Amino acid sequence: MRVHVISDMEGVSGIVKGEQVEGGKPMFLEARSLYTEEINAAVRGAKAAGATEVVVMDCHGAGGDWTFNSLIAEDLHPGCEWVVQEQWTGYTEFLEQGCDAALFVGMHARAGTRLGTMNHTVSGRDFQRIWFNGTEVGETAINAALCGTWGCPVLLVTGDVAACEEASALLGAGLTTVAVKQGLGATSARMIPPARARRMIEDGAKLALSDLTAVAPYDPGSPCEIRVEFKRTPPADRLRFHPGVERLDGRTIRVQADTWWEAWKLFFFET
Repeated sequence: MRVHVISDMEGVSGIVKGEQVEGGKPMFLEARSLYTEEINAAVRGAKAAGATEVVVMDCHGAGGDWTFNSLIAEDLHPGCEWVVQEQWTGYTEFLEQGCDAALFVGMHARAGTRLGTMNHTVSGRDFQRIWFNGTEVGETAINAALCGTWGCPVLLVTGDVAACEEASALLGAGLTTVAVKQGLGATSARMIPPARARRMIEDGAKLALSDLTAVAPYDPGSPCEIRVEFKRTPPADRLRFHPGVERLDGRTIRVQADTWWEAWKLFFFET
């Protein structure tokens, strides 16, 4: 069984403040350890469930050389391998080779979620809202669509309560979720201590992988329209020369293609 662990930092127990997730800040080192150990818990659960190959992909943009490189290599579980990618959603090789399941660790809710701790979508500075074929989505949906492009189902999502609820609404009742904190606001939460949170994630991963058919691979639909509302006009300005990008107003763009992946590539990657 081949398992892809896709991770982000804001949904980890013990992480609630911006300085914890910014590379080089005083609190970042402790947060990196919290992050790495929750991923290790998912790897342990996957191995206990019979996974023969586990590849971890860090999707946290911490800034500078820490972007997609926030894990502490020395502390990673020896039963996995991990990827440092150049650009978010840019690494697809493991999925293309054939992957049985994905486990999402440390997820946060989409931008604007009232009780979503550290809620944002893609870039807290630039992105306001994203829709796939009229359905508003966050980063869980984007990563799930990436996996679904190659037929890989998402079976586990961990994070705060809001992120878990968002994921269940998107992927269905068969999804296993592990909530390690309850958001009280954007930078506050009631949290489960890391040691207990890690046991919960390990158990959740093992349970999730006991039924590889519990969740269907996520497909936003074909053809696919992606609409993006930015917070400011400059991000939309920068995309005006991308082939296939339609400007709807000062801050909103739309792209359409036969598949989600083709639509996503039209605006997200540099030309």
